[in-house]
Amino acid sequence: MNRIVLWAPLASVAVLLAIFAIALLARPEGTPGDPMTGRQMPSLTLQPVGPDFVLFDPETIEGPYVLNIWASWCAPCRIEHPLLTELSEAGIPIHGITYADRPENSRAFLAQLGNPFTSLASDPERRASLELGVTGAPETFVIDGNGVIRARWRGAITETIWERHMAPAWQAASREWDAQVAS
Repeated sequence: MNRIVLWAPLASVAVLLAIFAIALLARPEGTPGDPMTGRQMPSLTLQPVGPDFVLFDPETIEGPYVLNIWASWCAPCRIEHPLLTELSEAGIPIHGITYADRPENSRAFLAQLGNPFTSLASDPERRASLELGVTGAPETFVIDGNGVIRARWRGAITETIWERHMAPAWQAASREWDAQVAS
């Protein structure tokens, strides 16, 4: 009887941890169950990164695009940067928001690694990031031509993640935009 009393609390904690783990891992990021998917891009208050950069303003963008939230101090951001550059060179408009970063550090990062961004803005106090539901850098969104969030990925984008989770949303948004423009 003493053994049951001793092990019951530990077993209860283990069961609760298993339930929490299943709940957290049951749906991968970027799936249709993501709470931001299907929502309109919120109105964002952003600051310029510097005079040599076009200021990101979602209200002025026509057509679908990719939005990347990143920071110069973020190691996964450095890892995903070559893929963002590759996507940009392939003609996909990539726009960026720096997350809790100093503009001079962001500029140095891009001077060193190259600039894949069509436009860029700074979110030093993370207010815009909160509006987007961002929990940390990096996060990447696919936004359609009507300003609706079609996909989101938390963490670094790899080629596999792009192909499996983001490219389908990008391709659908591009097809819909082309049809809308043609009509």
